[in-house]
Amino acid sequence: MTQPPGTNRLILNGQSAQMPEVRSAVFACRRGGLNVDVRVTWEQGDAERQATQAGRDGVKRVIAGGGDGTVHEVINGVMLLPREQRPEVAIMPLGSANDLARSLGLPPGQAASLDAACRLPSRWVDVPRMNDRHFINMATGGFGAEITTSTPKRLKRLMGGGAYSVIGAMKAWRYQLYRGHVAWEGGESRAAIFLLALGNGVQAGGGQQLTPAARLDDGLLDVLMVRDFASLHQLKAMMSELKARPYHGRHVDAFRTSWLTFEADGDAMLPLTLDGESCYQRAFEAEIVPLAVRLVMAESCSLAAPRNA
Repeated sequence: MTQPPGTNRLILNGQSAQMPEVRSAVFACRRGGLNVDVRVTWEQGDAERQATQAGRDGVKRVIAGGGDGTVHEVINGVMLLPREQRPEVAIMPLGSANDLARSLGLPPGQAASLDAACRLPSRWVDVPRMNDRHFINMATGGFGAEITTSTPKRLKRLMGGGAYSVIGAMKAWRYQLYRGHVAWEGGESRAAIFLLALGNGVQAGGGQQLTPAARLDDGLLDVLMVRDFASLHQLKAMMSELKARPYHGRHVDAFRTSWLTFEADGDAMLPLTLDGESCYQRAFEAEIVPLAVRLVMAESCSLAAPRNA
């Protein structure tokens, strides 16, 4: 299988660039007739700029070689381009959590994942936008975002996704509720938020399935909102509701919407993560950009319609 020049551009996180396994994977793909052009990042923002440039260079497929943060930057870089100029996006998962890559059914191992990134088909998927940033997998607010923000990178490298569970357990009894006004298509609520998840994909935080029924191409965000509990008794009730996921329970809401807004009371700032990248917002507007990017995934992946649909 010989490909024309410029078919695949691997945007490789600089921390992974010197890994012998990664270099071997690139050479193996080239020996197999695959064209792989490599760009290495040096600092934050490089992957975004390089993804934009790849589209301008006429590259057919951009491969995000790194963790969820690298994927996040690549998606934002691609979304700066007109739709017809956006390259396909593939993932070579090299991070500690790799939540989206796992959901897409991508194989583990550097050689297998890079080969799959070059060869597997792509499908059109939605890309949500929150204020002026895009995300592809999930945005979390409140407790989940606190865990992601506070988990040391060294611990994530040592323990992978399990690091999030450790930090979560440490924080469980010192949680904070974030009070504000939430509105969505067909509803609104004043709530004290413990956890807010806006899922385009199904899992975050190293394998936590916060929105298990989400699809990447349905034009909707899957929302999980955990709110308004202040005692151990209410915590037990909340955990019971979390298993049932009612549309509107006493402590848990689970619904779908094409948009959602949040405005905090006073000057409070809600901790957020977009595909694992941290920020704080007093207010935000989130909405779906439908079928905005072609994303590479396994043929067996059920998160999007078949490629010929």
